[in-house]
Amino acid sequence: MKRVSLAVAVLALVAFAGPAPAQDPTEVDAEHYTVEFENEHVRIVRIKYGPGEKSVMHEHPPAVAVFLSDGKAQFTLEDGSTVDAPVVAGTAQWEAAGKHLPANVGDAPFEVVLVELKVEAAE
Repeated sequence: MKRVSLAVAVLALVAFAGPAPAQDPTEVDAEHYTVEFENEHVRIVRIKYGPGEKSVMHEHPPAVAVFLSDGKAQFTLEDGSTVDAPVVAGTAQWEAAGKHLPANVGDAPFEVVLVELKVEAAE
């Protein structure tokens, strides 16, 4: 009887749990994301994708992306829509916090340095 009750409780938790939150890319996709530096203000992540490679859904805080090579990226957003994003070496851009699944849809590897900002919630 205890096993049946435990099984029902576990199934109820699974059934009523919300969707799993997006995760830290350095933990769920260490093949493509490496922490280069981290302190209480920023985390610097090096990102490398080979041709045709893609990640898993994950999230970043607000950040600045610095592109080290040219490439063709595509981002799948939480709602399933996709956004094509050319990667141009030597450029930088602001990235708002958010969840996405990136992919290299080009035929060459590309590399990015992402400077993630650690922001405190407004009080």
